[in-house]
Amino acid sequence: MSNLEQFDSDFYQSDYNIDNQEESCNDSTAYGNLYGSRIQQASEQPQHAFVPPEMLMSSGYAGQFFQPASNPDYYSQSPYIDSFDEEPPLLEELGINFDHIWQKTLTVLNPLKPADGSIMNETDLAGPILFCVALGATLLLAGKVQFGYVYGMSAIGCLGIHALLNLMSSSGVSYGCVASVLGYCLLPMVILSSCAIFFSLQGTIGTMSALVIIGWCSLSASKIFISALDMEGQQLLVAYPCALLYGLFALLTVF
Repeated sequence: MSNLEQFDSDFYQSDYNIDNQEESCNDSTAYGNLYGSRIQQASEQPQHAFVPPEMLMSSGYAGQFFQPASNPDYYSQSPYIDSFDEEPPLLEELGINFDHIWQKTLTVLNPLKPADGSIMNETDLAGPILFCVALGATLLLAGKVQFGYVYGMSAIGCLGIHALLNLMSSSGVSYGCVASVLGYCLLPMVILSSCAIFFSLQGTIGTMSALVIIGWCSLSASKIFISALDMEGQQLLVAYPCALLYGLFALLTVF
């Protein structure tokens, strides 16, 4: 027994005893009570509700706030804001007016009808291009491929008539106006080339028909030029070079 007591005393020497254990337990219990009291105090504190910034600022700030006011006059006077209803149609922006095209066509078909100078002075190339293509197409149906001659003579003839009219008139005329009038007056020649599809024009009837068509085209063109440029008393002087130009188209159609 003495040996065991000696072994215990020699195995491990420490200052720890039961009294120290009780003190550590008391300390942990006191720390737990302190931590629990803090949690209870935090839970018992009242939670602040959410207050909008406007209420806080209104209570603490006594100045004036800048509030931009809407100005309807600005939007009405702004050039960048435009409605689709006020935009012109696409054909009008392209310079295509079917009413004016129809009026010019009727003026050409009726040489005795007085021409409206305000309409005839417009640069409208939709109808002339259509009639040039129709003339080439009817010649093609008659077995004649003459598209190059039609376009070439049209361009050269417009240049010649344009130079002549600028020398004869005091106001002057644009090249587009001359091309428009000469192209519209090509419609009777399209009628002649359409007749060449069904029967030959190389004879007396064909020659007489070609002369009538040439007079028709030149009379209509000179009438329109006189009314558009205020060249009273000079219709025969204008009709002569126009007749020479349309005579070339008649030669293509007959032969």
